[in-house]
Amino acid sequence: MPPPATRSGAALRRIQSLAFFFALVFAAGAFGASFSPGPWYDGLEKPPWNPPAWVFGPVWTCLYVAMAIAAHRIWWRRGDGERRRATLRALAPWGAQLLLNALWSWLFFGLHQPTVALAEMALLLAAIAATTRAFWRLDRTSAWLLVPYLVWVSYALTLNAAIAWLNR
Repeated sequence: MPPPATRSGAALRRIQSLAFFFALVFAAGAFGASFSPGPWYDGLEKPPWNPPAWVFGPVWTCLYVAMAIAAHRIWWRRGDGERRRATLRALAPWGAQLLLNALWSWLFFGLHQPTVALAEMALLLAAIAATTRAFWRLDRTSAWLLVPYLVWVSYALTLNAAIAWLNR
């Protein structure tokens, strides 16, 4: 068993890593949240399966927590050599999906471009799928943590498509 100072140093590094990933996902979430729906969105025609506004906050909070934990788990298992390279390859689509996630709100709510946002969301869904697949190879728990995100964005894609169609 390592000496107590080594264990506490490792625990501190784990906490710092987790805090870093939480900061990243919640920064992306804060950027997206800065583009609130507002009167423009309220005036759009929406499909019957459009959820009430209060659903989005709790759902996205849970998804962001899962995204941060999943990335942290991957990062913490990085090891050396090929394992480290595989970790970096897995985190590349994770970073891409995080950027795409943040940009969607700007495109949809900020620029009022549902069709452009729909195309961007298709890229987001592909990036989430690529991330999930890459995480699966390294840590299945991390991959499973992303499955609700994959499902939610699939649902959001149908909602975005319906809104774009109904308001063309």
